[in-house]
Amino acid sequence: MSDQSAGATPDGAGQPRPTQQPPLTVNAQYVKDFSFENPNAPNSLTLRQAPQIAVNVDVKARPIAESAYEVLLVIGAEAKHESQVAFVVELTYGGVFTLSGIPEEHIRPILLIECPRLLFPFARAILSEATRDGGFPPLSLQPIDFAQLYRQQLQQQAPPLQPSTGSPPTS
Repeated sequence: MSDQSAGATPDGAGQPRPTQQPPLTVNAQYVKDFSFENPNAPNSLTLRQAPQIAVNVDVKARPIAESAYEVLLVIGAEAKHESQVAFVVELTYGGVFTLSGIPEEHIRPILLIECPRLLFPFARAILSEATRDGGFPPLSLQPIDFAQLYRQQLQQQAPPLQPSTGSPPTS
């Protein structure tokens, strides 16, 4: 058993360490909006083949106070069999995060990559249970590469490159 008390420095000086706030804190998680539709029940429940499922994912973030941000993970899925809709599910799952001691240039990537990565397992469970409770096999979403999604968003926001005319600009 160690003679050092909690909070003492390793050199035994007995000075308490200052407590640091973690750089990323999850303050709250919540369902902001949720919808499940089974428009063709009970016929949609007797399908002999698995429906085709299209999934859309988006991430949004906004400041709500100093160093505090709301991050929204928006997931929608539509299942169709031939031209008939089997189900439609839409979820906006949110979290409130506090970022401290993070350089300004790293805040946006953290909000749009790391924060949704923390929210995803909870959103995935809600969608899985909702489809199961709707009479279908549970929708099991595969892990999402939020870094790749972030890169795609950056490319879509980038201004288009201007074609080069071959002559230098004039003033």
